[in-house]
Amino acid sequence: MFTASETPLITIIVIIAFGILGWGFYRARPFGKLGILAWLQSLVLMAPWLLFFGLFAAGIYINIIGIILLLVVSAGVYIYLGRQLRAAGQDAILRQKAAERLAENQSDTNPPQVVTALVPEVLPIPDDDLSVIKSIFGIDTFFATETIPYQDGAIFKGNLRGEPESTHNRLTESLHSRLGDKYRLFLVENAEGRPVVIVLPSRNEPRPMTIAQKVFAGILLVATLATCLEAAGLLLGFDFFSYPARYLETLPIGVGIFTVLAAHEIGHWLAARHHQVRLSLPFFLPAVQIGSFGAITRFESLLLNRRVLFDISLAGPAAGGIVSLVMLIVGLLLSGKSSLFQIPGEFFQGSILVGTLARVVLGSALQSPAVAIHPLVVIGWLGLVITALNLMPAGQLDGGRIVQAIYGRKIANRTTIATLIVLALVSLGNPLAMYWAIVIIFLQRDLERPSLNEITEPDDARAALGLLALFLMIATLIPLTPALAGKLGIG
Repeated sequence: MFTASETPLITIIVIIAFGILGWGFYRARPFGKLGILAWLQSLVLMAPWLLFFGLFAAGIYINIIGIILLLVVSAGVYIYLGRQLRAAGQDAILRQKAAERLAENQSDTNPPQVVTALVPEVLPIPDDDLSVIKSIFGIDTFFATETIPYQDGAIFKGNLRGEPESTHNRLTESLHSRLGDKYRLFLVENAEGRPVVIVLPSRNEPRPMTIAQKVFAGILLVATLATCLEAAGLLLGFDFFSYPARYLETLPIGVGIFTVLAAHEIGHWLAARHHQVRLSLPFFLPAVQIGSFGAITRFESLLLNRRVLFDISLAGPAAGGIVSLVMLIVGLLLSGKSSLFQIPGEFFQGSILVGTLARVVLGSALQSPAVAIHPLVVIGWLGLVITALNLMPAGQLDGGRIVQAIYGRKIANRTTIATLIVLALVSLGNPLAMYWAIVIIFLQRDLERPSLNEITEPDDARAALGLLALFLMIATLIPLTPALAGKLGIG
């Protein structure tokens, strides 16, 4: 059933998959029902991935309808388990609160006092303001026990007594009613994983772009337009920079590539506008090979919570990815023997996603040495590659922000390191990976700054969408093996 070269690969996949699941179950058991439910969510999310890639590696083809069905079923079960997990967690919280109330009733009748342990350093917040800030805390929201200086503000350690989102809203409203916009209140986790409140002056908020930065963004925009035309020229068999008079030939493909980039940034902008978040102008990253690596966009406002971070981060790749996918599918449907644009059949082995879609639409035509395709196929493919590169889970890339929004900063740090290691290995045979790794290291490696409410996680539907986006990123960037491509009749 399996060839000698495929058996070790399948064995490694099985061992790694079961190792991850086994380790997750081992860590989940001490947490009882809550831990098992969380582990089952991980199992449900991994199952379609393992089934899809495992069957693909075994030479068993699943059509696009089957893939979508797997993802829909997985997302539905994930959401159901999430509801069960929240219900079980709510019961645990109620039991904990009941035990705390019972302990308080049995203790001394004197009301508890807030114990403030000031460190020797002088707090940067004025005493009058500090007193007002302390007065917003209470036994039913956040019970502060220690105050320590932090940057230009202070950290308040203590016990979170309410649901994180409602508590943060109440504390923020109370602080604003007493001190206006002078301070910003953050609810985050410390190194020990316990909730703490950080209050910082509003002057520490992100600053708008300077004139010089706007000029630089404009220069990068012009450079990206040029590299989009250069990428189009290379696809057509000539160097645009050497023959700029042939720009009319490169316009259709070059404009198509830039349309994907524009759709990506418009998606970010619309989501940011919905959440009343200011974004900087995009700093496009020109790339001769594919036209552009995408763009760097900075937040110029503090984000309310991780849901906002997720929505804005996903909106760009979703818009660019949908436009690219539509271009690809329409291009495949329009392809035929009369198409003037021809590429080698092996070209479709460069991506599991593109190769699968091409196999569904073009069928046996992929076995020809040269496949006649519509230019929209190439534009859509390049758009998917650009989108996938920005979905890599590293730093301030869209994928890194999505991982940070769903799983938190600790996991996002780990995925950033893992992504850079993978890029370093891939760069041994692909210069594009090396260029992208350099971009991440020098421009995008740091995580996004914490939101005002860093504790409340996105809901299960957003988590499922984020994992779907990461799945499509992997399916776009991972090539078909020659053996598997041969079994599918590609190339």
